Amino acid sequence: MILNELAQGLKPMAEGVEWFEGLSEDDQRKAVHALVLFCGQARAREDDVPESIARSGIRPTHTPAVMLTKWRFGMDQLPAYELTKSFRLLVALFSIADNRRRMLYCAGGCSHEWHQLSAQPKRST
Repeated sequence: MILNELAQGLKPMAEGVEWFEGLSEDDQRKAVHALVLFCGQARAREDDVPESIARSGIRPTHTPAVMLTKWRFGMDQLPAYELTKSFRLLVALFSIADNRRRMLYCAGGCSHEWHQLSAQPKRST
């Protein structure tokens, strides 16, 4: 749920990073892996990479950005100090791809529960 809220701009990235950094390293790796899967499911494209790097706030020379420009997604295998950068980058890529998917395939409405998050009542955290 949190990953979809971040991708849809329903939660600020700062809140997402705080949540992510509060996870154990193992859970951070699982979250990065889930984001890779979500990006694939949302049909991310290589030409989304420059915008995702710009949106993420990480430098194009950081390892996760370099990997993504080569269309490599093994970021969950990077050292722990690279995981937050990977998280920020993949949330940005997922956001771009999912937004395009919603505009192209779900514009007339859809049954994807994760596309209905803004219509759901806010829950306390």
